[in-house]
Amino acid sequence: MAHPLAALLAPPPGLEVDFASPSGAEALVPADSVSWRIFANPVTLFIGGVTAVILELAEPSVRAGVWDHSSFRSEPLTRLRRTGAAAMITVYAPREEAAAMIARVVALHERVRGELPDGRPYRANDPRLLTWVQATATFGFAQAYHRYAAPLREAERSAAFAEGSAAAQLFGATGAPKSRAEWDALLAKTLPTLEPSPALGEFLQIMRSTPILPGPLRPLQRLLVRAAVEILPPQVRRRLLLGEDGLRRGERLAVQSLARLAGRIPLPSSPPAQARRRMRAGRQPSISRSREG
Repeated sequence: MAHPLAALLAPPPGLEVDFASPSGAEALVPADSVSWRIFANPVTLFIGGVTAVILELAEPSVRAGVWDHSSFRSEPLTRLRRTGAAAMITVYAPREEAAAMIARVVALHERVRGELPDGRPYRANDPRLLTWVQATATFGFAQAYHRYAAPLREAERSAAFAEGSAAAQLFGATGAPKSRAEWDALLAKTLPTLEPSPALGEFLQIMRSTPILPGPLRPLQRLLVRAAVEILPPQVRRRLLLGEDGLRRGERLAVQSLARLAGRIPLPSSPPAQARRRMRAGRQPSISRSREG
């Protein structure tokens, strides 16, 4: 049985990667990491991704780069799949594949620049903006997993930030938090700049209405979007005027049940499953030699 959100884990055309080989090839993130658990759940991956984009769109310079220079409005599903694939490659692909993908993204972002309505310039490869994007992604994915799939210890929630350091450096996010405490400090520093906008409302409407799930499950999709709003830091929800868009207790329990079910359903062709086979295959020769000895 495949989960209806499993397609979001599959790379779209042009981003295909062999996650199962070469045998034993290490990823940017260790196979025994918290991140390997977090990114294997398609339900919380979707929820956390929406949370991250809300936080990105709340920052004016990031919003200009994301909203004015992307295909979110014209091709939201393709953009979602590409973003999901980039996350999968960063966490599960062999290190060389991940580094090459990140280099291509950095090169594309070099052309993304412009001016805000007040005349301030922005560029996508500004380390300050990259730091915010990297940090909000880690927060979103980890918080969604923690809230809906399985509670994480405080040390594990910090580890999720630390495990993203290698990718953050390759992206140019030189100030990316390496712990929950550093995330809290970055959020406090950035909070005064966050603001509501029509783009944010448009994004949420796109996420509610784009046919990501099959028709009968479409109401569930809208519930997952509200679950993404629910896990925003309370001070952010108030600042973005999203205080009424959270979940009721029964709805929260429904999302938790779905996320936990997703964690138990095997997805043999998914990037996480392929990557685990790659790592197991890399260990087999040494086991055989030890038996022979």
